[in-house]
Amino acid sequence: MVEIAQLKAGQKVFIHAGSGGVGTIAIQLARHLGAHVATTTSTANVDAVKALGADVVIDYKQQAFETVLRDYDVVLHSLGKDELEKSLQVLKPGGQLISISGPPTADMADQLRLSWPIRQVLRLLSHGIRTKARQRGIRYAFLFMTANGGQLRDITALIEAGAIKPVVDRVFPLDVAADALAYVATGRAKGKVVITVP
Repeated sequence: MVEIAQLKAGQKVFIHAGSGGVGTIAIQLARHLGAHVATTTSTANVDAVKALGADVVIDYKQQAFETVLRDYDVVLHSLGKDELEKSLQVLKPGGQLISISGPPTADMADQLRLSWPIRQVLRLLSHGIRTKARQRGIRYAFLFMTANGGQLRDITALIEAGAIKPVVDRVFPLDVAADALAYVATGRAKGKVVITVP
C-alpha cells in the first residue's frame, strides 16, 4: 500500500479478508496512513475487524462487496479470480488494484530478473485482468511478497509504537509445522499463525 499504491490520508482502500493474516495488518497500516478502510469478513469476525480500525465491514455471507462499495482508490486483493474481477467494479478511474494472489505480471518478472520466456508467460497469464483494468482506467499490479529489511524495520517501529498490534490466532511448535500449514490452508485463521523454533 505504501510503495505500490502510495496510499495517502483521506483515500479509500478496500482490503479483502480483513480477519486474515494479511488483512489484520493491512487494515491497521491503512488506518495509520489516514485512509478510509473497507473490508470483508465472516459474521463471526465483524467486531474484530472493526476493532482493528475498519470503517466499513461487509459480512460476505450477507452482502456482495461489489454491490456496496464505490469509488475506491485502492483494492488489496488476496482471494480468487472471481473476487479479483469484481474488485474492478469498486474502483474509480485512476484507481489501483493490487493482488497478492495473482495472476503475476511481466513487471514482476522484470523485478526478479526472470528470463524472457517466463516474462512472456506471465504477460499472457495476466493479460485478461490487465485488459479489463485498463478498459476502466485502473492500474493492476501483482505484489510478490519478499523479505525486505527496511520494510521490516518500519513495521517493527509501528508495532513498538502501538500503531499496529499483531493478531495471533494460534501458535504451533516446530515439530508440528505440517499441522500449522494445514490449519492455514483451511482459510479460517484469524490473524497470523506462528511456528515457534526451540
